[in-house]
Amino acid sequence: MLELDHLVLIAPSLAEGVEHVRASLGIAMPYGGAHPEMGTHNHLLRLGDGAFLEVIAVDPSAPAPTHARWFGLDDAAAVRAEWDAGRRLRAWVARGRNLEALLAAQGGLFGEAMWVSRGDRRWRFGVRPDGALPAGGAAPCVIDWGERGCPAPAMPDLGARLERFVIEHPDPAGLRDLLTGLGLGRLPDIREGAETRLRAVIGTPEGPKEIG
Repeated sequence: MLELDHLVLIAPSLAEGVEHVRASLGIAMPYGGAHPEMGTHNHLLRLGDGAFLEVIAVDPSAPAPTHARWFGLDDAAAVRAEWDAGRRLRAWVARGRNLEALLAAQGGLFGEAMWVSRGDRRWRFGVRPDGALPAGGAAPCVIDWGERGCPAPAMPDLGARLERFVIEHPDPAGLRDLLTGLGLGRLPDIREGAETRLRAVIGTPEGPKEIG
C-alpha cells in the first residue's frame, strides 16, 4: 500500500521556489536541509500530520554526484523552461514499505532504491538511472522513510493543510488504472487535460489558495 507523502516544486533555485510559495500561499517556508548524496537542498512546509510541500533545487555549493540527481534536476535548461512556463509543482512522492519489491514489480518506472540523507535522517528513494520523473510526473516517486516515518509531524505548523491534489493528464482513465495498480490507498483528483499538470489547493490562515 502506498499513500501520498509530499508534493514537490522543482525550482531553478531555492530563492525562486520559496518566493513562488510566498506569493501563492502567503507563507514563508522554513529551510529543510541538504542532501549530500544528490547535491540538492530544500525548504519544507507541513501540510498536516502525514504530508508536506517541498521546494527542491540543486545546491550550488555542493559537489555534483556521480549518478543522476533525482527529480530531473541535472537538466538545468529543462527545469528553467518548465518553471518559466508556469509548471512548477511537477512531482509528488508516495511512501510505502518493502520498496525493493515494489521497484522490482514495476520494471523501469521508478528506477532503483538509493540511500539518501538530510541531517540525521536516512531513507530509501526510488531513482531512475536518468533521474527522470516517473511517467513525466503523473506517477509518484516512491520513498520508504523507515521506522521514523514521515517527518511532517516534526515540522513547524504554520497552519497550511492540503485540501485537494489535482493531476491533469491526456489519458485520465489510463492514469487511474496505473495508480490503482500501484496500490495507492487514495487517488489524487485526476482530470483530463492536454498535458500533465499538477496543482494543489492548500488551506492557509487566509483561506484556501492554489499552487501549481
